Amino acid sequence: MNHPVATPEQHAHELAALDLIEHPTVRAAYRSVAETWLGRARASEAMHRRFAAAYEEVMFSAAVWSSNQDPLRPKVTTITRLAHEVDGRRVPGSRWGIDNPDTVYRVVPISGEERYVLRGRVGAHRMTENYFTLWNDAMGTVDVCDGRRMHVEADGSYEITVDADEAGGRPNHLRSTPEAHELYIRDVLLDWGCDDPNTIEVERLGGPPATAALTLDEQAEATAAMMAHFADFTGKLSHGMYKTPPNHFSLAWTADHTGAMRSQVYVAGRYELAPDEAFVVDVSDGGAEYFTVPLSNIWGTTLDVLDRTGSLNKAQSRPNDDGTYTFVIAGQDPGVHNWIDTGGLPEGILTLRMAEFPEGGARPDLAATGRVVPLDRICELGLPMVTRSERAAQLAERRAGYLRRLPEVTA
Repeated sequence: MNHPVATPEQHAHELAALDLIEHPTVRAAYRSVAETWLGRARASEAMHRRFAAAYEEVMFSAAVWSSNQDPLRPKVTTITRLAHEVDGRRVPGSRWGIDNPDTVYRVVPISGEERYVLRGRVGAHRMTENYFTLWNDAMGTVDVCDGRRMHVEADGSYEITVDADEAGGRPNHLRSTPEAHELYIRDVLLDWGCDDPNTIEVERLGGPPATAALTLDEQAEATAAMMAHFADFTGKLSHGMYKTPPNHFSLAWTADHTGAMRSQVYVAGRYELAPDEAFVVDVSDGGAEYFTVPLSNIWGTTLDVLDRTGSLNKAQSRPNDDGTYTFVIAGQDPGVHNWIDTGGLPEGILTLRMAEFPEGGARPDLAATGRVVPLDRICELGLPMVTRSERAAQLAERRAGYLRRLPEVTA
């Protein structure tokens, strides 16, 4: 069977995107967008050092995404992957927009005038959070199918229909509108070692496409435009974060616009630390079955999540005796289990996401607060600790779990 993410279609699309980014129009956009973004960002020296690697990912993500925008010829493509190889060629990462490291993000172009069916199979270990979101061109929600609760046949197979008609007895139906633009699919892996992404294929129903596909030159123009959009979107997002004071959480919201999920609660802030300091975050999840605590830079890519603990979710964390969770954000290992590793970045963005609350919503104890603590005082907090060998085992388990969705990386 094909891997649910590393499909032949995905690989062919990534290789085509590698060729696309060599087009003169796209190369010119690489230069101009970088100049504009750096000129606006007012980034620190530490952030400047992260720009080149992050920029490569954000721009490649724009190439991957923009080249699957034809609703008459839809494909299922995965974005926000880490770097890997396909047919001996290096494929850059494609993270952008402060991604969630637990999530396999896939996109499918949709027209409200067309009819589609998605077919696939759920994994043996179903995900805690899984949504098929139909949205407009401003990332506003048109309709949502809850993959965790959708109808699935006994063999694990499923179908989701997408068109402008009412469901009419169809169990998994997304009702589109003239504004429908795209399906944005989130497969959220809480347990990296067990949770399985869905397999997904799409078929447009009806006759042959009424219009021709974009020429290479037209596609290059579309890619250049999306590159500029990605940089502008991320720049505004980071600017909003940096208007808040450092080492303080004051923003919590739910939303169904600009890519946010209406069923999630977001708690965002930023840290700014001296080498001998840690930012300690206390979380009461309000009954959420899922939460994640990831770090990112101002360029919109998360930190090292493969070989460092640049994020931790609920399954990867140890609770306190009272059921709450405490995380220590620091550049040096403080010896606690719930260490979120800054990878040497003394400042950054933290976007805590909580989801899958009990019926009726979050409990009143939902909260997330942060405080700066000297590193040499962390041992006084009474937090779950780890030995060096336990840390090594934690990181080895983390890497093995992540590579289940990135089988191209073998070392």
